[in-house]
Amino acid sequence: MKTKTYVLILLITCLLSGCTQTSTSYVITGKIEGLPEGAHIQLTPFSHNPEKPVADTVISPDGTFILTGKIEEPRLVSLSVAGYYGRFNFILENSRIRITGTVDSDKHNNATFYNFDNVTVSGSALSEEYLRKVSIRDTLNIMYRTKNEKHKVISELIGQARMKKDKAAADSLSQTEAYKSLEADEKLFFETVSDKYAKLISANKDSFWGPLLMISLMSYFGEEQKAWYEAMSDEAKNSYYGQLVKEELYPAGIIGQTALEFTVKDGNGKESAFSTLRQGKKYILIDFWASWCAPCRKEIPNLKKAYQQYADKGFEIISISIDKKESYWKKALEEEQLPWLNFLDHTDVANLYKVKAVPTVYLVDNKGILVAENIRGDKLLEKLAELFK
Repeated sequence: MKTKTYVLILLITCLLSGCTQTSTSYVITGKIEGLPEGAHIQLTPFSHNPEKPVADTVISPDGTFILTGKIEEPRLVSLSVAGYYGRFNFILENSRIRITGTVDSDKHNNATFYNFDNVTVSGSALSEEYLRKVSIRDTLNIMYRTKNEKHKVISELIGQARMKKDKAAADSLSQTEAYKSLEADEKLFFETVSDKYAKLISANKDSFWGPLLMISLMSYFGEEQKAWYEAMSDEAKNSYYGQLVKEELYPAGIIGQTALEFTVKDGNGKESAFSTLRQGKKYILIDFWASWCAPCRKEIPNLKKAYQQYADKGFEIISISIDKKESYWKKALEEEQLPWLNFLDHTDVANLYKVKAVPTVYLVDNKGILVAENIRGDKLLEKLAELFK
C-alpha cells in the first residue's frame, strides 16, 4: 500500500509540475467524495462479456486518484470500485481527462451499489457527447422510481408472502386490483423503454454510435433488435461496436455442440464436476443468474413449474449465481427456496460459457450435448414436453 501511495504522489507531482504527456496516451485525474480510503478504482472496457480492467489505482486519503495509459482508439469504459456494483461510463481517449463528483452507496436486492449520478467528466468531447445521448435514461429512471413508489405496498405484501412460502396468500394478492394495476404499469414501463431506445438507435444508425448505444443501454438483445441492426449503415455495421452487436445477434450456432466441462463449489466448499452432476439425468438446465437480477428472480416460478413437472422424469437444474458477495447469494436462496442444485460461481464458469448477461440458460442432454439455449417460461415448458414425450 505504501508503494502504491508513493507512486501516486509522484504521478500527481509530475502533473502539477508540468511533465509532458504525448498525444498517444491518456491521463485521468479525479477526485470523488464518498469513497473509502484505499478503495480500488478501476477502468474496464464496457462489454456484455466479462473483461479484465485496463487500469487500476487506489483512492488516496483525500479522495483523489490518477490513471494513465494509452489506447489505440476511443473505447467506452466503465469506472467502478473493485468488489462493488455501480459504474460510471465514459469514452476513454488519449487526452487529459478530469473526473470529479460525489458518490453515495445503497443496497438493492442484498447488493451494495455505488451511485455515480453526481459524477462528471471533462476533457473528453466524445464522453460529453456520449453522456448527452444516454441522458434518456434519466427520464426512464424517474418513471421507474415513480412506478415502484406507487405500488410499494402491494409489492411488499407479495414479497412477504413469497418469503413465507404462503402460496395461498400470494395467489390471493395476485388477483387484487392493486396487483393488476402494478402489472399494467410494469408493462407500460417496459414498452416505453423499448420505444425510446428504438428511436434513439434509429437516430444514430449511420455511425458507430448506433451499435455503441445498443451495447451500452441494453443488457441483452432479442429478435426485435435484429431489425434495429439491419437498418444501420455499412459504416455502423463494420465499426468495432457494430461487429460486437452482430456477434451477439447472430452468434455461431452452439446447438449440437458438446457443453464445456466445468467444476463448481457448493456453499460448503465441496467441488463437483458437471459430468458428475448430470449422471442419471436425461436433461439438465444450466441456469446463470444473480440475486440482484430482477428478470432472473421473475423467472424462478417458471423454473419451479418445470422442475415440478419433470424432475422425476430425469430433469435437473444447475443454478450458478454470479453474485460477488456470498451472503447475497445465500440470502436469495433462503428467500426463493430453490429445490435444485445451486452454486456460487467461484470457478468462473460464466466466463467459460461467455455469459453476456443474466439470466442465461443452456439445456443439455445426458451426453453433454447442447439442445437449446435461452429458452424461458412457456418456451421451456414446450421444449421439455417435446423432449420427454
